[in-house]
Amino acid sequence: MEAVAVIGAGLAGSEAALQIAGAGFDVILHEMRPVVQTAAHQTAHCAELVCSNSLGSALPDRAGGVLQAELRVLGCQLLPLAEKNSVPAGAALAVDRLLFGQAVTAAIEAHPRIELRRGELAAIPDGNCIVASGPLTSAALAMAIQRLTGTDHLAFFDAIAPVVVADSLDLEVIFAGARWGTGEPDYLNIPLTKAEYDTFVDGLLRADKHEMKDFEAADPRAKQFFERCLPVEVLAARGRESLRFGPLRPVGLDDPRSGRWPWAVLQLRRENALGTLYNLVGFQTNLKYGPQQELLRSLPGMQNAEFVRLGSMHRNTFLNSPQVLYSTLEFRRRPGLFFAGQITGMEGYLGNIGSGLLAGLNMVQRLLGKEPATPPRETLLGALTQHVAESPSPNFQPMKAEFGLLPPLVPPVKKALRRQAYAARSAAEMAGFRHNLGLDTASPALPEDHANHL
Repeated sequence: MEAVAVIGAGLAGSEAALQIAGAGFDVILHEMRPVVQTAAHQTAHCAELVCSNSLGSALPDRAGGVLQAELRVLGCQLLPLAEKNSVPAGAALAVDRLLFGQAVTAAIEAHPRIELRRGELAAIPDGNCIVASGPLTSAALAMAIQRLTGTDHLAFFDAIAPVVVADSLDLEVIFAGARWGTGEPDYLNIPLTKAEYDTFVDGLLRADKHEMKDFEAADPRAKQFFERCLPVEVLAARGRESLRFGPLRPVGLDDPRSGRWPWAVLQLRRENALGTLYNLVGFQTNLKYGPQQELLRSLPGMQNAEFVRLGSMHRNTFLNSPQVLYSTLEFRRRPGLFFAGQITGMEGYLGNIGSGLLAGLNMVQRLLGKEPATPPRETLLGALTQHVAESPSPNFQPMKAEFGLLPPLVPPVKKALRRQAYAARSAAEMAGFRHNLGLDTASPALPEDHANHL
């Protein structure tokens, strides 16, 4: 039996490859880095995180926590690696992104049924294949996908937050604390007075921004930003108070020097296990590097800040999935071809992992002579995959796993208890889905030709 091709060793592709190989099938995992690098990645590691280092809330009654629970039920391979390489982040699951990438790469390279091939693919291979090339799909492969789908691919611009050296921060001004004083004080907080906030907003609005690259400027959607990852300067331009009610909201954070909430607060979250690096939470930006450093060093406690990475912005590419994909993530016009990851319009790290998990499981279903399956709509993974495949919107946009995607509870539940009820319903439905896929047994039955291949 021919090896399954998986294109892209990001979160989705790595998860898919491990799922297929774990079922006893051979995989060729194609990754163009480091032969061809992207505008955002810094290493050649599999599953490198390029935006935030947080996989979202781990609380059992939050969307992130519910989705994590669903993925564990289905035998997710990346979540245990994330947990082993986690860093303190309150109620969130955040990782040391370098150690996490190294761990995933080691797992891929050590698996006897996975061959990791470095180099760019300019075409989609024939046969069984999962395309998980990500939002930074190369131009050549993007053109091949566009020819295959027969529709224009869509693009939005994604911005990255800066990372600063912890020892360069003035902790006499910047204070550690958790919102509302709950949990461990895992975040550092930069307090701003009204005058400091106004000066900062003025600086954001007048600072020079990076010019778009030629390939970006030619894109008709070049000015279309993704609403969940807006650059702070774009937010600031929408109104002077936008940041105070967004990423710089001060609610629940008492400045120990005054005992009161500051006018605004910029938070920093631990970036690595040692706690030597912090990223600026929600501070994605496209400011030029010189003005960016100058503006950030004007903030209280940041006057001597040393940056290991400055903010930047890059083009992201995704499919018009409702026109080309089933909710199983299989391409409508070619059985055995699946798409996974952010290129499908499933947003967020957990969503990307979940899409790779589902595509991998459904590829195994195909290889076993069975039909691919979709998780129940009452689960977040099922609701998300069905949304990207069935969205009626004429202007399809990426979507993150949210409770709002789930069908109403029957009978209705009081608002205060609704999240727990969603979680309980999800757990029951996902357990049934696992059983129907045959994952309750250690070794699924294999067709005769595959058994001989083993």
